[in-house]
Amino acid sequence: MDHHVDMALLSAHHLTKKFPGVVALRDVSFDLKAGEIHALCGENGAGKSTLIKLLSGIHAQGSYEGRFEVGGQEARFGSIADAARAGIAVIYQELALVEEMSVAENIFLGSEPRRMGCFIDWPKVYREAKALLDRFQVALDPAARVGALGVGQKQLVEIVKALAKNSKLLILDEPTAALSEHEVRILLDILRDLRRRGIACIYISHKLEEVFAIADRITVLRDGASISTLETAQTTRAEVIAKMVGRELSDLFPRRTSQPGEVVLSVKGMSVADATGALRLHDVGFDLRSGEVLGIGGLMGAGRTELLMHLFGAWGRRTSGTAMLRGKPLPQGDPARVIQKGLVLVSEDRRRYGLVIEQRIGFNLPLSSLRQFTRAGFVNRSQETARSQEFFDSLRVKATGLEAVVGRLSGGNQQKVVLGKALMTGPQVVMLDEPTRGIDVGAKLEIYELINRLTAEGKAVLLVSSELPELIGMSDRILMLKTGHVGGEFAHTEATQERLMEAAMG
Repeated sequence: MDHHVDMALLSAHHLTKKFPGVVALRDVSFDLKAGEIHALCGENGAGKSTLIKLLSGIHAQGSYEGRFEVGGQEARFGSIADAARAGIAVIYQELALVEEMSVAENIFLGSEPRRMGCFIDWPKVYREAKALLDRFQVALDPAARVGALGVGQKQLVEIVKALAKNSKLLILDEPTAALSEHEVRILLDILRDLRRRGIACIYISHKLEEVFAIADRITVLRDGASISTLETAQTTRAEVIAKMVGRELSDLFPRRTSQPGEVVLSVKGMSVADATGALRLHDVGFDLRSGEVLGIGGLMGAGRTELLMHLFGAWGRRTSGTAMLRGKPLPQGDPARVIQKGLVLVSEDRRRYGLVIEQRIGFNLPLSSLRQFTRAGFVNRSQETARSQEFFDSLRVKATGLEAVVGRLSGGNQQKVVLGKALMTGPQVVMLDEPTRGIDVGAKLEIYELINRLTAEGKAVLLVSSELPELIGMSDRILMLKTGHVGGEFAHTEATQERLMEAAMG
């Protein structure tokens, strides 16, 4: 690639970004030519978002090692505004538009053309907005209220807004996650048109068919490092997937083969809509047996968390299908009754759903199972403390005792408290959503041992994980979700990272 170096619009050299306890980027180098569409691919947590935040000034100069140049000049961004002045615009999934304003007002927000230096020249705002929309062949009325537009149309407004500021480089982060096929085609056509005008684009996507349809080159990130940059025309989907997952399955996963018993949870033909009425799960079905770990995988937005939250009674409206726990319908929309019936959820978001951070361990552990210790409205404190102590000991929480404040524990120990709180309810089915996210390897191993203990006692486990090695290492069977559908089901013996990725990406 060296003969192209003089054409690089942006070049990054040896970028390293550390957060407490995590290296998010390690020695990443990357370059982008003027008028090039360059895709960034990698699993969740590979470092894509961190790289973008660094290039767009969210992580300011000085908070990372290495350097990058824009247009041959070293870029020293202290903020997003600095990056915008250098011609870099980021189009995020959660768009930064003002819903109550018109398309034209949004496009020029903060940079409205003025008359006599002070009054906004509204006719000119609309004229220029119309000219821009026409120039980029975006069929939108400049006077339309943004709040009334669909996601795809809003995205186009964001792009035109960036182009109005003469951005030379657009960064699109998972831009098609919420778009229909028709909107995706429009978006890709617009990007091709921008490429012809010399505007460059960094395109982050999980959808390999899109990446291959549009990107000139593909850079794969894995575990925070840039693995390789490939010319799209000279590579294949299989090669990209292999580079994305490319790590060997180590003996990190102490899964013991289980002796599955009878079916405990049976889900058939289940479709679920969100609050807007849009279907987020379509015709999902599976059986879960006692003593078994059923792994659930998929990419961001595939519906994994939604599935668990719905079974738990905390999300969504079921439009069809059934969920039976030991042959009886699972209560809908009532987590307290779901827990009573023997199904419990350990949420991925420990701080939001899992724990009262400022309280002690002894307050948090029995939170979900207070009924057990309550007679005639009085809580039996000694019984509650004794049970809490049992779980504290068996989970090997590293803390002085039940009096320790949860917020002061490490992530791994907080996660053990969340698990303990769930297990004190005496469940038959334990649903774990990303149980090892953000905790160190030692604590991970202890969580895996705990999962083995649960299945040895005959409990059934639903395990959602973004990490394919973890899914393969810890599951007896694996269900891959793809945009709310079941993309494939695999026995432990037939699951490889490549096959699972293929099922998730379709």
